[in-house]
Amino acid sequence: MTDNTDLLPSAHQAVDLARDIMRTMQPGVLTAKGDRDMASEVDFAIEEQVRAFLAERTPEIGFLGEENGTSGATSSLLWALDPVDGTVNFVHGSPLCAISLGLIAENRPVLGVIDLPFLGTRYCAVEGNGAHANGKPISATMTERVGEAVAAIGDYAVGEGSEEKNQERFALTQRLASNMQRIRMHGSAAIDLAWLAEGRIDAVVMLANKPWDTAAGVIIAREAGAVVIDSDGSQHDIKSAATITANANLLPAFLDVVSAPPAGQYLGKVAL
Repeated sequence: MTDNTDLLPSAHQAVDLARDIMRTMQPGVLTAKGDRDMASEVDFAIEEQVRAFLAERTPEIGFLGEENGTSGATSSLLWALDPVDGTVNFVHGSPLCAISLGLIAENRPVLGVIDLPFLGTRYCAVEGNGAHANGKPISATMTERVGEAVAAIGDYAVGEGSEEKNQERFALTQRLASNMQRIRMHGSAAIDLAWLAEGRIDAVVMLANKPWDTAAGVIIAREAGAVVIDSDGSQHDIKSAATITANANLLPAFLDVVSAPPAGQYLGKVAL
């Protein structure tokens, strides 16, 4: 395992730039990205500044941004940035939005920094070095029973194919509601994963996996003691179809709830 600790200061400095922009700049003109999806001027401004900063500081590492794709070196390492994770929340004045910067090596995140500019919390992790919030160690909960667990679910789908995709999400929501203590939809993958790492929630399921959304949060969750898998139970990486995580004791029962039953089967309480 390669130690990437020396890259953490550059990641923090890049996210500092992004945080300052998000806290001082208005959303501005919104650019449509499809049905009910958009990017703000802040999204583009942050990505441009962070891309340029990291190109100068780490020219040997490529860069992937949500808004403008890839640039820079072709190597085994890749920065992945979501400049505003939770753009809809940000545009509506909700503090539930984040900057998410991850470092990917061989399809797996190895370093992550997530900042919540309007809540004053910075999360970070480097593989093998634990997870931290504002410099203090954090860990996932030890909850073992789904009936005592709070689960976060990813956003419902918008855009092309959303009607079909949301049938699966509606069924999942019904199963979670019948089995979990509570369900939460924060509207930000980074917040879901960071708050799981900090012990604010017990489990997360997202029926999606975009590297800019999940890379930083996945390594932070893992370093906080959570297990992160795909929907088939395999270890999660950037090619996974879904993002499912909880502590090792809770995860098997949580995966039973998440897993779709045969067609026509009742979508209610699972025997655990």
